[in-house]
Amino acid sequence: MKGPHPRVRGGIAARLASLVAGLFLFALAIVLLLESRLGLSPWDVLNQGIARHSPLSFGAANVAVGLAVLVLAWGLGGAPGVGTVANAVLVGTFIQLLTSIDGIDDLSSDPLGARIALLVAGIALVGPASALYIGADLGAGPRDTLMLVGARRPGRRVGVVRATLEASALAAGIVLGGTFGVGTVAFALLVGPVVEASFALLARSRLAAEQPVAAPVVIGE
Repeated sequence: MKGPHPRVRGGIAARLASLVAGLFLFALAIVLLLESRLGLSPWDVLNQGIARHSPLSFGAANVAVGLAVLVLAWGLGGAPGVGTVANAVLVGTFIQLLTSIDGIDDLSSDPLGARIALLVAGIALVGPASALYIGADLGAGPRDTLMLVGARRPGRRVGVVRATLEASALAAGIVLGGTFGVGTVAFALLVGPVVEASFALLARSRLAAEQPVAAPVVIGE
């Protein structure tokens, strides 16, 4: 699909529910990728590479990159909103909760076939997760905000923009010495089409608003 992303119908309660549900699915997707042990996501390859060449820890590098991307996206017209803050806080909280469950934490020791299934499921979940939390229209995370800003330009597809950002982060991370695997390449190639397909499905579903909804709740307004 091209142009603006679909938006979830309903008032603030429905949109907040969509935001939280999307962020939970996003956290679950990250955990499944982590437990697959088949490669970090492109942005985490970049974070690791930066950590290796600076005093920053992996976590601090993640925050630094997120802030840099947010500033870039904001400068290009993508103002942060409530969803941006929720993305930063809730995803990490959900990941912590999920990884504390013994059954989930033990998935990393499963046979290769099972871990490949985890990888596939993790990539697939990024699509509906992104559609739900971005569709809440309360502000996207830093990287997704940059993706949406890029997709506003005439003729640019969401999937192509997302894949380009992922590939660029991966290339920079590899140059800096970040580690990657087959899962990293699969994520970089597939996440764009998966997100685009999920946006299209949401737009055709009964969850989508038929008319434009109110502008995102923007920090500082």
